[in-house]
Amino acid sequence: MSQPDKLLVVWTNGDRDVAIRMAFMYTLNSKLKEWWSEVSLIVWGPSAKLLTDDTSLQEYIGKMKDAGVELLACKACSDSYGISEALENMGINVKYTGQVLTEFLKDENTRVITV
Repeated sequence: MSQPDKLLVVWTNGDRDVAIRMAFMYTLNSKLKEWWSEVSLIVWGPSAKLLTDDTSLQEYIGKMKDAGVELLACKACSDSYGISEALENMGINVKYTGQVLTEFLKDENTRVITV
């Protein structure tokens, strides 16, 4: 059996240091250093609000996008905060992510990290 080669990071934490020093650092480096063939990030819950309020985090998201990280955000959460359009303007695919997460979890070729 082959080793999984896809990574999904689910970022739910509203703490800026957690974003920079774990979620973003590992996600970006995973793509740049080709530790995984595909890297995705889901912005979910309080992290979405934090992201729209912090230009440094937005710049980091831009680096991830430029590197080829797939960027997703939970539409139910972002709608509840009134920030869906702001996330879309950052190049994040805003959609209902419950089924998306379930598909990643069921995929034997994917590892999921939640932060």
